[in-house]
Amino acid sequence: MTQINWIHKPFAALSPEELYAILQLRSEVFVVEQNCVYLDTDGKDVSAEHLMGWIGNKLVAYARLLPAGLSFAEVSIGRVVSSPAFRGTGAGRALLEQAIPTCYALFGKSPIRIGAQLYLQQFYESFGFVQDSDMYLEDGIEHIEMIKAV
Repeated sequence: MTQINWIHKPFAALSPEELYAILQLRSEVFVVEQNCVYLDTDGKDVSAEHLMGWIGNKLVAYARLLPAGLSFAEVSIGRVVSSPAFRGTGAGRALLEQAIPTCYALFGKSPIRIGAQLYLQQFYESFGFVQDSDMYLEDGIEHIEMIKAV
């Protein structure tokens, strides 16, 4: 796989092109591919740090990094997504390898909580996350909360 260029920015520093690419990728996967009608723009983006993985001018992976108290009591990683065109290339794994230390750098080394789609449980476990809730439905998709201790 070609080298991914990782950058993270607060919402106010995003260019219009970056914001468009983020919303387009999230919509492509979470709304169209997963056939899930939900309000993606939930008001949390303005308080988040946005981790983007680019190859050239193509956004191949993205995650929203949230401070404690915004989605959960703990720091959290959300809207974890890789471009369908880059699945199977390691882009998703590379994304988490960037997201975890970036959270620590931004918010201090503390536990990280995620709301994970159930089918990705083993993927997140490979990064040290452990299940911390019963299964629940979110927008018709099975999820579990997971936490990564320090």
